[in-house]
Amino acid sequence: MSQHGDEYRRLSFWHDTVPGPLYPGPSLDGNTEADVAIAGAGLTGLWTAYYLSMANPELRIVLCEREIAGFGASGRNGGWCSALFPASLPKLERMAGREAAIAMYQAMQQTVDEVGKVVADEGIDCHWAKGGTIQFARSPAQLERAKDEIHEARLYGFDDADVRLLSAAEARELGGVSSVLGGVFTPHCAAIHPARLTRGLADVLRARGVLIYEQTEVQRLEPGRLITSSGTVRARHVIRATEGYTARLAGKERAVVPVYSLVVATAPLPETQLEQIGLATRPTFNDLRHLIIYGQRTADGRLVFGGRGAPYHYRSEIQPSFDRVPEVFSALRKTLIELFPVLEDVAISHAWGGPIGIPRDWCASVGIDPATGVGWAGGYVGDGLSTTNLAGRTLADLITGKDSELTRLPWVGHRSPPWEREPFRWLGVNAGLRVMSWADRAEARTGRPSRAAAAFSNFLRS
Repeated sequence: MSQHGDEYRRLSFWHDTVPGPLYPGPSLDGNTEADVAIAGAGLTGLWTAYYLSMANPELRIVLCEREIAGFGASGRNGGWCSALFPASLPKLERMAGREAAIAMYQAMQQTVDEVGKVVADEGIDCHWAKGGTIQFARSPAQLERAKDEIHEARLYGFDDADVRLLSAAEARELGGVSSVLGGVFTPHCAAIHPARLTRGLADVLRARGVLIYEQTEVQRLEPGRLITSSGTVRARHVIRATEGYTARLAGKERAVVPVYSLVVATAPLPETQLEQIGLATRPTFNDLRHLIIYGQRTADGRLVFGGRGAPYHYRSEIQPSFDRVPEVFSALRKTLIELFPVLEDVAISHAWGGPIGIPRDWCASVGIDPATGVGWAGGYVGDGLSTTNLAGRTLADLITGKDSELTRLPWVGHRSPPWEREPFRWLGVNAGLRVMSWADRAEARTGRPSRAAAAFSNFLRS
């Protein structure tokens, strides 16, 4: 059921602290026509509309959103605008060759700066801080993974300017994390306030004449038609930009699985604690465990910290109640204190979550069928804050017929295989979560890398 008014502030810390009201805009009322119709007003849809409006201000662009712009992962993620791409360099090389793999990763690095340029040009105050990312290695097994990551980067020509290995002392200088043995640092990431970005971008688009119909549920996409609960938008190009909510669309039930990522935010921390925590330049941070965690120091002196661990729900079900799992929030707080013991008595001010979209082969994709005009982008596996920008620029080039370096990247036109039918999908995804949790505990106990985790990860991503 749709929410109303400032109830949307309860979605996350980010929504709670975005300036201005969060009342939904007008809904679609009846049929209409457009040049481009987009399902979803998260960052994929917003960036696509932004670059299309730049390329041709005369285009009539319509976005239809079930809730409000920035309702989903685009507005309530961990705030990492990073160069991370879910498919590895070796996987991309197998798909399209070595040079194409390198070009993909270089494009992601450039995308971080592109987002920074747009927010500066458009005056979107999203608390942008390009402090890079530090991955702490806190066990011998994690340190081995750090070294492996550097070795792989070097094989593809990426040097210290892109990613470098840190000694224990260097890692501690960046952040006061416990039990540090070393780490990995890349400058290609900015910490941001994601709801400020999405809402600010929506405001820019409205000022340009782009129509954003909120509380307008898209039911299905067809060639030339975007069919909603309250009318149909006829358009030459119809774009799916629904990410974790894609399984709700007719015929797309197995395209991606919605896996929940949960997040907590501390109350503002006193200066004495912030001095011990470090992270003064606001690098985003995690460690090299198997079950993903992620964090940032916010502009107002909090730590926002999230991770996986919530279960995948049968038949890709999505419910507001799934956003909040008390035992996962408790585990996140415990892990945060484990990383920063100075936070032993820390108060948690906000706790939230939401679904991210995972394709079967862990490879994001973007494309348009030239015969039908139906396009798509997604499958970011939680790395979408910047990847959506690259997707938006690429879709704009594909729609306008521009042949560019972006349209030749290896993810363009890629088709991920469908996920298995239930109950195999439910069994496989949740088994994977359990294996990763077990592997982290085993590595902490033995200090040796888990072969089981590596094997299961390779199986799922094959």
